[in-house]
Amino acid sequence: MDRPVRTILLADDSTAQRRMLALQLARRGYAVTEAADGAEALAHARSRDFDIVLSDWMMPGLTGPEFCRAFRALPREGYGYFVLLTARSETADIADGLDSGADDFLTKPVHAAELHARLHAGERILAMQAELRRRNRDLESLYAAVQRDLAEARDFQSTLFPDPRLPLGPATATFLLQPSGHLGGDLVGHFRIDDHRIALWSLDVAGHGVASALLAARLAGLLSDRSRDQNLAFRDGRSLRPAQVVQRLNHLLCSDSRSDRYLTLLYAELCLASGTVTLVQAGHPHPVLLTAAGTVTIGDGGFPVGLIPDVDYPETTLTLAAGDRLAIPSDGITESPGASGDLGQDGLCRLLGTLPRRTGAPLNDALLHALSAHAGTRDFPDDVSAIILDWHP
Repeated sequence: MDRPVRTILLADDSTAQRRMLALQLARRGYAVTEAADGAEALAHARSRDFDIVLSDWMMPGLTGPEFCRAFRALPREGYGYFVLLTARSETADIADGLDSGADDFLTKPVHAAELHARLHAGERILAMQAELRRRNRDLESLYAAVQRDLAEARDFQSTLFPDPRLPLGPATATFLLQPSGHLGGDLVGHFRIDDHRIALWSLDVAGHGVASALLAARLAGLLSDRSRDQNLAFRDGRSLRPAQVVQRLNHLLCSDSRSDRYLTLLYAELCLASGTVTLVQAGHPHPVLLTAAGTVTIGDGGFPVGLIPDVDYPETTLTLAAGDRLAIPSDGITESPGASGDLGQDGLCRLLGTLPRRTGAPLNDALLHALSAHAGTRDFPDDVSAIILDWHP
């Protein structure tokens, strides 16, 4: 590849020295522009970009260091390599020149071999700087493409989000989901088991980013109304108990050698005729039941899904009374940091007691407002998700 023609701005008030240097540079293949003083050189530098500047130190008007400072202040795309020509060799003078922004020095009288070597050193720096700019442009293009892909992925993931409010006759379910980044590993959902029973589930895949979001999307397809043949809650057309559903999901993840991801899960079955809730807690934060008599924490903890094969998942059963509210939070809520520490289970109970008896989007807004007041920010470090079930027969 041919060497690019470098442009040089040569500033020297001595016509003889300037012409001699210009001839040497032209023989080396440089495109030279001459200036008789600092002011003329600065005018040239304002009108076009030069690769290299050779400037005498002592010139009428602007001195070499003053011209260098003004040159460095000019807007330009690439870097300009600046060399001061001087008879000075004192340490203080050299320090002053470097402080002005000069890259190198040449001692007068200038020897052709030394001039050639210094210019080659400058060209190496300019080449590296140009390559760095090129790679930065490539990275910016790649980053823009990734951002576009993530935005499209987030749009797709949002199609998996349920509506904020699900009326169920004697009950109303509110679904909250706010990813902390482009893509989240939290998902909440529901599907109808039969005319009298509905399943509610909340899961949190360990980690963040694309891998967690993909697994969450895959699981959403296994716990949906779209196809009972694919839904883990049904076998041979018959519904399974909550513990069996979670065990099937655990077996599926533990036997998948392509993935090392695990998740926490709260799977609940609600009987709309009786208000009975049968749930399995698999490493997910404890649900909270708000009753007229006070607040009760539900569940036994349990193992996360996908870590240990052949784990038994116990069921917890409760019966809702009129006016009860069952809240199923993710750890993005219970572990939300604040000035006094994480919110915790006790903080969640207090927070739920302050929430209005609304449903759907208004309830979500109130919950997010309370969380942001605790955290001091709306940019939560983890995905925030919850299911809130109000029983009003």
